[in-house]
Amino acid sequence: MKKVGIFFVDRFEEIEALTVVDLLRRAGIEITMASVEGKSKVTGSHNISVEMDATIDDIDFDSLDMIVCPGGPGTKNLEKCEKLMEQVKSFHDNGKYIAAICAAPMIFGHMGLLKGKKACIFPGMEEELIGAEVCFDDVVQSDNMIMSRGMGTAMAFGLKIVEVLLGREEEQKLGKQVVYYK
Repeated sequence: MKKVGIFFVDRFEEIEALTVVDLLRRAGIEITMASVEGKSKVTGSHNISVEMDATIDDIDFDSLDMIVCPGGPGTKNLEKCEKLMEQVKSFHDNGKYIAAICAAPMIFGHMGLLKGKKACIFPGMEEELIGAEVCFDDVVQSDNMIMSRGMGTAMAFGLKIVEVLLGREEEQKLGKQVVYYK
């Protein structure tokens, strides 16, 4: 079974994070919601509180196939988490998947991971994609990095993660089940 960790801080964007959690669980991918701030409950940017499965200290990163970083006003606090940033860099360097949506692709830009790569981000934040070939597609995959632009692209982002981990057939099947594809 594929395993994914999605990392939360207060003021995360609820739709971006929870759409991914929902789609991956529907697809049979084990996804763990983990707080990087050591909290058992994290509150999103629209005052929706979500019970976490774990804290970052509980995560066995070696068992994960992917790290996902949702966006929102709290994104800078994800970037401040040294343990998470060390793992994002390690995953990238070792060819394991990393994914980010909305403001969170700025983390990849700030880490220097996007040089010469295609990337996308929330509109108006393109300068944060340091060294990247900026794209305006809903979802962009560059090697082992998957990025998306915001709340309105969360379904496409989640389904792209399913495709990468389980294949196009499973992604198409799930898309039809949730009436994303007709």
